[in-house]
Amino acid sequence: MSSELPGPLEPLVGPPLFRFSPLAGEREASAFGPFIKILAWLMCLGIAAWIFRLGLSLQQAPWAWAALALMVYTAWHIQRSRTRLSTQALEQSWIWNKRFEYSDLAYAKLIRIRGLEWLIAPRVYVRTMMGKFAVFYSSDPAMLDEFARLGESLKAFYQQPENRP
Repeated sequence: MSSELPGPLEPLVGPPLFRFSPLAGEREASAFGPFIKILAWLMCLGIAAWIFRLGLSLQQAPWAWAALALMVYTAWHIQRSRTRLSTQALEQSWIWNKRFEYSDLAYAKLIRIRGLEWLIAPRVYVRTMMGKFAVFYSSDPAMLDEFARLGESLKAFYQQPENRP
């Protein structure tokens, strides 16, 4: 009688776990391109000028400036956000950090409009077996290729009868 237990990532019962490794090893890139970053800051500046020119009363002004503060907070995170592909998970720093383990993924799809990546941020939509979903952005062409490969690998993995949940 063997007392060997599966490794920490192997399930005791059920189908094998999905594994994915980026071709060039771990990869990290800016989540948003320069145009989107500049656009976010220009929108904040434009709205600040507009609020200033409105000449709001003392009761109205705090609400307008609070709304602008939230926009600046979001623009700051657009500026600093990074997406990372490791051998274990897909991660993105953001207002709240997102992390999805490859072994939990049920679906992944790259969403992009070729030729307009500078205007509409490309992203990968992922969903787990439990129905949790997230969107991860990247402005790096090599990272986008890895997103596409992730989606294709995941689809091929679940098409095999022994891997179906």
